[in-house]
Amino acid sequence: MSTHVWIWLLSLSVLWGGSFFFAKVALAELQPLTVVFCRVALAALALNVVLVMAGRPLFRRGTPWRSFAAMGTLNNLLPFGLIFWGQTQIASGLASILNATTPLFSLLVGHFIAREERIGGLKFGALLLGLGGVAVLMGPRAIIAAPDIAGQLACLGAALSYAFAGVFGRRFSRLGVAPLDAAAGQVTASAMLILPIMLTVDRPWELTALPSFSTWSALLGLALLSTALAYVLYFRILAVAGPTNLLLVTFLIPVTAIGLGALVLGERLQPQQFAGMLLIGLALVLLDGRLPRFLRLAK
Repeated sequence: MSTHVWIWLLSLSVLWGGSFFFAKVALAELQPLTVVFCRVALAALALNVVLVMAGRPLFRRGTPWRSFAAMGTLNNLLPFGLIFWGQTQIASGLASILNATTPLFSLLVGHFIAREERIGGLKFGALLLGLGGVAVLMGPRAIIAAPDIAGQLACLGAALSYAFAGVFGRRFSRLGVAPLDAAAGQVTASAMLILPIMLTVDRPWELTALPSFSTWSALLGLALLSTALAYVLYFRILAVAGPTNLLLVTFLIPVTAIGLGALVLGERLQPQQFAGMLLIGLALVLLDGRLPRFLRLAK
């Protein structure tokens, strides 16, 4: 990859890693579904403004709203809701590590559901190693159903939802939908879907006080930086460097999330969680394929 693509990739990892930090700050005063709605609604507003300025508004005849609604559910509504609720139970850094299992779930979904790519010996080994990392990460506390286990399982559920979204999202290229249109469409549909659910469950009008400046700042960062801008970078990297190179961002997201959690929020991960992260990271290295290819060339 060229230097500017590496800069995009590192920037994307910071933006997505920062989403766990922004969410943790916002969740101190707001309910999870309210944070989800603010994230997708503000991002939808920003991306739709860009589309209108480009002369191709989203609200026009022929817009595939059903596909946008399905993609928004799998890629935004479900995973955002699960991760944000999970972050009320666990540290933001731990949530980011569990989110890094998305490529492993993508491997399973592609093998059993989409039947597009069979799992070979190396990928099967990577899958076992990654699942072992999850087991180490959760530890023996999972057997006794410790309070934070539900939060960890929620984050794993979000990773699984992202995997299904990755398979479903491939249809947009076949439909001829431009990347920016796809990004705007899914967050717009997500905002419309989550609004009645959020109003019913969270009842935000019952807040005893208006959100503080730090909460509003976190919501803006979450929506404009970690969602709207991140999606633009995501689709640009995908077009220029391809999905294999884009997978590298998975390695880098926990670095930002753990760093911000430790420096700003005072979070600390346990040794077993670092050990689990190491095993998941090694699994992703094998799954990515760069290291095995390098070792073969070095012989």
